Amino acid sequence: MISLTGSGVLADGEATKKKSDLPVRFASAIVMLVICGFALLRGGNALLLFILIVTGVALLEYLRLVVKAFGAKSALGGALFCFGVIYFGLAAVTLGRLPSYQVAQLIGIVAAVDVFAYFFGRTIGGPKIAPKISPSKTWAGYIGGSVGASIVFFFAGSHQSRICESLTPGFPSGFDDRCHFADYPMNIELLVWAIVVGLIIAAIAQSGDFFESWLKRRAGMKDSSRLIPGHGGVLDRVDGLVAVTFVIGAVGLIAS
Repeated sequence: MISLTGSGVLADGEATKKKSDLPVRFASAIVMLVICGFALLRGGNALLLFILIVTGVALLEYLRLVVKAFGAKSALGGALFCFGVIYFGLAAVTLGRLPSYQVAQLIGIVAAVDVFAYFFGRTIGGPKIAPKISPSKTWAGYIGGSVGASIVFFFAGSHQSRICESLTPGFPSGFDDRCHFADYPMNIELLVWAIVVGLIIAAIAQSGDFFESWLKRRAGMKDSSRLIPGHGGVLDRVDGLVAVTFVIGAVGLIAS
């Protein structure tokens, strides 16, 4: 998730540091986009391997936070340790069972939550959601994240067959064989569904961010790790996505 400041104004030293880190952050973001895009376009085993690596590293970072925050032998630490294995494991299985186009769609929706929440929060500001856990998150940011998720869901749902067809020829295997979806009609019903889905996904994604923020505060750590230059750890980038896919997987298990 994108880190925000509560007021949208950085101290002089912090602002200077942010600017000096910008080339590194930009280069890292490009590398991440290329790797992620390649895995999604290839689909199949390449995508499964990518999912396993990302969720595996995020799980290790999570477990490290738990140990630092609560110790390896505390009851709460043990409970969170076990929960983490289920949490990340179910998220990985859920992503692995989805067609690659739907994985791409889900990543796009959660990314839109981050981006729109950042700009709405910086521009509008206003009341904080839970300042003791994450002082940067505002209700305006949540609304912005919902708007972003709704836009991506509406566009992807109404153009999904054309997006699949346009991307598939780019690689020998393209999206996997399950990439066959009919477009939803672009009407008021789809718009209502997009708004509802946007509100729900933004709430779940930001809950995942709050969960990680709480752990980092208890552990006394700013980032989950320093694995990605300028971005912190893998968990810092996928906390919202893991939360969303975990909920999707849990609902699927309950409904089956």
